[in-house]
Amino acid sequence: MAEDNFTLTTYYTIWKEYDEHVKGAITPLTAEQLALRAAPHLRSVGENAIHIIGTRIGWFIQTLGEEFDEEMSAYLKRNEGALRQGTPVTTATELAQGLDLTWQLIADCLARWSPPDMQQTFPDELDGKQVHLSRAWVVGHVMEHDMHHGGELSFTLGMHGVPTDFPG
Repeated sequence: MAEDNFTLTTYYTIWKEYDEHVKGAITPLTAEQLALRAAPHLRSVGENAIHIIGTRIGWFIQTLGEEFDEEMSAYLKRNEGALRQGTPVTTATELAQGLDLTWQLIADCLARWSPPDMQQTFPDELDGKQVHLSRAWVVGHVMEHDMHHGGELSFTLGMHGVPTDFPG
């Protein structure tokens, strides 16, 4: 952040720690474990992970217009089908890399944006209505989204007896 704020730095640090728990849970999984579901109509573990990655990409790159490097470009090309939901989820290694790449994008933005930058708004559509969302809103929304779907991922692994290091 251009101007450091202890409260925000604390929350961003907690978010990064949570991201590491999600990545740590995903990294050792087999293809069979990535396919585990809490119920037939819910996302699998792997689908939840790619959903977290895809949502970060959608908000930060598509909505906020942030640029990405060659490594992210190559990742997007390799995983285009999974990100569009229609082809099988990638490997645990690819998912972990996606979490790393998207986290780095988020961290770079948070380090660069000033308080006035956080208030800048961007047009979007929610529930069929045109809205203008601030960067601050997007950051908060992506953080809560990560926590929600990371919780689903943790719950699904736990109900199938797969140990994780998620905080209790």
